[in-house]
Parts: sequence; structure tokens; C-alpha cells
Amino acid sequence: IMIPLVGEVKELAYVKKVVVETADAIIKEAGSNMKYLVGTMIEIPRAALTADEIAKQADFFSFGTNDLTQMTFGFSRDDAGKFLDAYYDKKIYENDPFAKLDQTGVGKLVDMACKMGRATNPELHLGVCGEHGGDPSSVEFFHRTGLDYVSCSPFRVPIARLAAAQAAIKDAQ
Repeated sequence: IMIPLVGEVKELAYVKKVVVETADAIIKEAGSNMKYLVGTMIEIPRAALTADEIAKQADFFSFGTNDLTQMTFGFSRDDAGKFLDAYYDKKIYENDPFAKLDQTGVGKLVDMACKMGRATNPELHLGVCGEHGGDPSSVEFFHRTGLDYVSCSPFRVPIARLAAAQAAIKDAQ
């Protein structure tokens, strides 16, 4: 069960308590022994910066790199379309940061959050949710960073699988 837009560990703890109480009651009532995980989507820079604290309450982090990119750069994808072409022409940005992960800025937040989160909770599952999960260079970065999975739009899955395989082979060499 993923709790989105968390920016404070107390917020996650509060919502997690409601989720766990509700889920446990329903599971008990059904006579089931179903297991589940409760985690959060890291999509706010503050969540990445406090990942060590948030990991105390989370079973997993799913990095929402689309929103994390918007909040890190300080502009929305809708507004960025009005000026990004001029930025590409002037070589201010080399690539669309919503298509290819900005490894220098946003990537640093992801890498730091992974390290801090796993230092606190070695069993923490890590993944990414968003279109960056279908970009080959981003997938390679996520592999090097230690993420367990990527997800993306269905039409990008074949590219993501190929990129993940290539990253694993490159890493093994």
C-alpha cells in the first residue's frame, strides 16, 4: 500500500497507523493471512532529504521521478513546454528532464535517499514509478543506485527490460 506525497515522517506514521488498523481488521474479518507492505512514494525533495527518518516507517520507497523532477526544478511539465525548446537551443538543458532523468540534480536526491533509507532500514525495497523507468540511461542509473525495480507506461516496457538487462550485464563485467 503506497502512501503518496509524504514530506514528514510523522505524516507517514499517522497515515500508516490508519492503513494498518483498517487492513488488519479487514484481513482478520475475512479469516485471511494476507501479508502486505506499507510504503511511500518519494516525490517531494524534502522526503528525499529526510529518507533516513521516513525509512523508519516505510517498507518501501517508490520514487515518483516525474513529480520529484517538477519540484526539484521548480516548474511543471505543462509550463515547461513553453520554454524548454529555447533552453535546448541555447544548450541550457541538453535533454528533457521529464524524459531522461537529471542524474546530476534529481538523481543525486534519489541516490542519497536510497543510501540513507537503506542505512536505516536494510530491508527497504526501492523502485521508481514514472516515465524515467522507460529511458535506457535512467534505467542504468537506477541499477547503479541499487533500485529493485522500475515501472513505466506499457509501451516503454520492452525498452526498460532491455535497458535493465544491459545494465545488469555491464555491472557483471
